Amino acid sequence: MAGYTALALQTRVEAVSGLPDVASCRDSIARSLERVAGQVAASRAFIGPHVALVVLPEYFLTGYPMGESAESWRARGCLEPAGREYDALGAIAASNGVFLSGNLYETDAHFPELYFQTSFIANDAGDIVLRYRRLISQFGPTPYEVLDRYLDVYGADSLFPVVETELGRLAAVASEEIVFPEIARALALRGAEVLCHSSSEVASPVLTPKNVAKRARAYENHVYVVSANTAGVSGIDLPNESVDGASQIVDYEGRVLVEAAGGESMAAHTDIDVDALRAYRRRPGMFNVFSRQRLALFRVYADSEVCAPNSLLDDGGVVAPARDHFLSMQRQAIAQLLERGILV
Repeated sequence: MAGYTALALQTRVEAVSGLPDVASCRDSIARSLERVAGQVAASRAFIGPHVALVVLPEYFLTGYPMGESAESWRARGCLEPAGREYDALGAIAASNGVFLSGNLYETDAHFPELYFQTSFIANDAGDIVLRYRRLISQFGPTPYEVLDRYLDVYGADSLFPVVETELGRLAAVASEEIVFPEIARALALRGAEVLCHSSSEVASPVLTPKNVAKRARAYENHVYVVSANTAGVSGIDLPNESVDGASQIVDYEGRVLVEAAGGESMAAHTDIDVDALRAYRRRPGMFNVFSRQRLALFRVYADSEVCAPNSLLDDGGVVAPARDHFLSMQRQAIAQLLERGILV
């Protein structure tokens, strides 16, 4: 497999949460699509035709919901899985001859009461070849809250999807999920070689938890991590540049190969050598920690559930989350950990 260049494109996010009505939100999404299309094309033209993978930040079309009900956010900030915005994203990928990954919110006809935060990968023909629904979130619904119904609809393979491509085996990790080792490990155990990480995170001269995690996930699973951060989020009261900078690409030995400074930037681009990664994984030695796992030891996972699944299923039906649902579930989890003596 020939090497190629990956780009973690650091772009500004225009939040729709504060806009006055649904029409204004949809107009903002259309403008963001147009701006991102121009940035992808211009970045590839500047860097060169060897750019084959572009990763965009978290919720790059909308920002995040700020107290809206699930019904309101579906109308204001969500895409339909077969809607025109996905068509536009596929067209960006196809017109530039790249694989395009990003993260957004979408509806689901099987769960009309909810929405899901979703990372996608479009191939260079414009087809959506991978759709990963975020599994761990502090404030939004995930498949875990309706797990039994979700598995009935989509099957277990839907939880940790990996797609085999000419760029290697690609997978996606959403935002702060990078700090949960089990997510990346599950993807690696399904063959993932390149993790597309869409994020919106604090960037700092001090090493942040997420940036520690990117290096750790890359090393312990021997994968590349292509991590795109936002170049600030405008349209909200939070200081806009709080989540700006440090988009980076980490190699399979946990080394940061390239990193962007602040602002909109295509500086975080470098070559990906999947052949070298594969040779590294096949070589025995103490360094090859992925091949040295003893997974049968960890039955403690099955015996020590922290957050119960199906919290949004009621007698088999799906319940839209109340505004305080997720903090309430977290408080219950902490109380149970205290009761079981895991926390003191």
